[in-house]
Amino acid sequence: MIAFPAIDPIAIQIGPIAVRWYGLAYVAGIGIGWWYLNRAARQERLSWNQEQIGDLVFYAAVGAVLGGRIGYALFYNLASYASNPLHVFAVWEGGMSFHGGVLGFILALWLYARRAQFLFFALCDFVVRAVPIGLLLGRVANFVNQELWGAPTTLPWGVVFPLAGGEARHPSQLYEAFLEGAVLFLILRAVALRGAAIGTLSAVFLIGYGSFRFLVEFVREPDAHIGYLAWGWLTMGQVLSLPMIFCGLAIAIFASRRPSPEGV
Repeated sequence: MIAFPAIDPIAIQIGPIAVRWYGLAYVAGIGIGWWYLNRAARQERLSWNQEQIGDLVFYAAVGAVLGGRIGYALFYNLASYASNPLHVFAVWEGGMSFHGGVLGFILALWLYARRAQFLFFALCDFVVRAVPIGLLLGRVANFVNQELWGAPTTLPWGVVFPLAGGEARHPSQLYEAFLEGAVLFLILRAVALRGAAIGTLSAVFLIGYGSFRFLVEFVREPDAHIGYLAWGWLTMGQVLSLPMIFCGLAIAIFASRRPSPEGV
């Protein structure tokens, strides 16, 4: 087993102001994603200009953050937030749902597509290729925060998280960083470089993330106040991932009947 490295979740503190690694991960994910999309647009000779990309990143980031927070309240802690609705604004206490973030992301891009008169799926295909960057950084930040840890394990790479007791546990945050971050990024990049029909990248992202998340949930400790939903293994994360997979498959079938895009 491996002892958890002594990493302070606070990156910088000046007086009462504390900047946490988790917050920096969000900022870095947005910034690097913005840079990556600009680079991809230049290298692949896509029709997106810098102003449009900036608008896309802004809409996507706001939608994802708001959706993530509201999704957490609805999916994981509804009773608590129903009794104190204003507590949803206490973002400094943590609590984000990626599945809620996806819904907010989709809604924000749909609104932008309507305002700017773009094809919705062409727009999603372009932006979604940068999402794994934020996922990788966010999951590493989860590890640093000692949250969302895995189930107990006897495997040699099990990590002893001080906040989780003395048992060695799966570093499920790092599993997700690798699969949902690095691996999914490379898959999306490969598909994008090959050229694909409109909607294909969106479908690959939904299927890829949903599948990776579903699998990792088998070794991830469920939220204590929720536990397993059924059969001693089904988690809320798995329940929320299944619709992503099914929607991705439906979009993939739809995309396969469309021609490949040129310059989008």
